[in-house]
Amino acid sequence: MENLFGVKGKVMAITGGGGVLCGTMAKALAQAGAKTAVLDLNEQAAQAVADQINKEGGCALACKCNVLEKDSIAAAKEAVEAKLGPVWALINGAGGNKKDATTSPELSFFDLPPDAFRFVFDLNILSAVLASQVFGKAMADRGEGVILNISSMNSFRPLTKIPAYSAAKAGVSNFTQWLAVHMCQNYSAKIRVNAVAPGFFLTEQNRFLLTDEKTGGLTPRGQSIVSHTPMGRFGANEDLLGTVFWLLSDASKFVTGIVVPVDGGFSAFSGV
Repeated sequence: MENLFGVKGKVMAITGGGGVLCGTMAKALAQAGAKTAVLDLNEQAAQAVADQINKEGGCALACKCNVLEKDSIAAAKEAVEAKLGPVWALINGAGGNKKDATTSPELSFFDLPPDAFRFVFDLNILSAVLASQVFGKAMADRGEGVILNISSMNSFRPLTKIPAYSAAKAGVSNFTQWLAVHMCQNYSAKIRVNAVAPGFFLTEQNRFLLTDEKTGGLTPRGQSIVSHTPMGRFGANEDLLGTVFWLLSDASKFVTGIVVPVDGGFSAFSGV
């Protein structure tokens, strides 16, 4: 089982690695013996994750990386390869929503700023495309590797208020399927591309929608989500790890082009 699910010695690059969910992935992969490259625009956040990993005996490198600039991604890749070696797996974890791209009583759909909509769309889908171009080219040259995208339940069932985020994550899921086929047919059947679609996890990007800033309690939207999640709670950061390890390891070596919901049953519940 250790050989089947093992990642020891493999280099993993994680965009958005300074964030809550991807930081948890980076730490878990390092604990399992992987060499982790923590890529984030927030260099301080990336360094904090890498420092914790290294302090606990793991191997990590922090890299400042703007996932919306291909040259920045390429520079990060070169830094990672120089320090850790060829990247076995890329996790496209950078993403998020923006308040200015979210409808509200004060901001109707008809008044959403195009720049805000474009920013959210680019942050979620364009970032995955650019990083996959940079890291995927090296995988194509070697004939092996894994790309793991982070989609969302919004890709299956768009949520109210967040049209840009929902559309972008639907694009991530579709791009995952497209790239999986493209890599297999044109380069190597040993290059796999899959995605995880988390349900509802509290992050800095969605906290303003799900919890009351003053009381810390759930907003009506947050309560509605919990009520429509059969397991009756938000996801914990660690709840994604089993699926992540499966999709990054040889345990899923005949799996490509899928999007796996990790949602506490949300997608299975009709509401009645």
